[in-house]
Amino acid sequence: MKQLTQLIIFYIFLTHSISFGQEIAILKYNGGGDWYSNPTALPNLIRFCNENINTKIKEKPQTVEVNSTALFRYPFIHMTGHGNVVFSQEEAENLRTYLSSGGFLHIDDNYGMEPFLRKELVKVFPNQELVEIDSNHSIFNKVYKFPQGLPKIHEHDGKRPQALGIFYENRLVLLFTFESDLGDGWENQEVHNDPNEIRTKALQMGANIIAYAFEN
Repeated sequence: MKQLTQLIIFYIFLTHSISFGQEIAILKYNGGGDWYSNPTALPNLIRFCNENINTKIKEKPQTVEVNSTALFRYPFIHMTGHGNVVFSQEEAENLRTYLSSGGFLHIDDNYGMEPFLRKELVKVFPNQELVEIDSNHSIFNKVYKFPQGLPKIHEHDGKRPQALGIFYENRLVLLFTFESDLGDGWENQEVHNDPNEIRTKALQMGANIIAYAFEN
């Protein structure tokens, strides 16, 4: 029965990928963390991608809950926040099925979510750990070149930026950007007063992530 359910969900994913392949969504999760933070970030990234890498993504990102079958409509899901994250077992299984069926999740730590996130990801992939992604990986070379890997957008604790990931059958299915704050760099300029050079780096790295998710 479980295998049949997974096959049905996989079929939903495939059919909706064709119909809704140019829509992306923000992940709404439980636990009290501010999943809704950086409200201008994803719309600005969508606009940048449509203008610079020939995507045709709908301007307004959707919102999707972790345990919803609607998750399978989107080839790219974005998750962010500052605080606590909690996945139920049902949510973890749904997310695992989504990722192992061709979906992609980008988690951008907006500062403070990392310790909570790590313990919840164990529920999603019990036998895997986050691993650091080497700078020669295609996600850093997809459209724009980042020979040093993940760019540093905002300073918090003096730590280097890290791109951490989970692979499934040799495909990167989950990207966790830590100590970088890409989403802050995507926001409207007046929100953080970042110089154009920094915002451009953040948007270019975001475009690489989008391109990777759509093509792999």
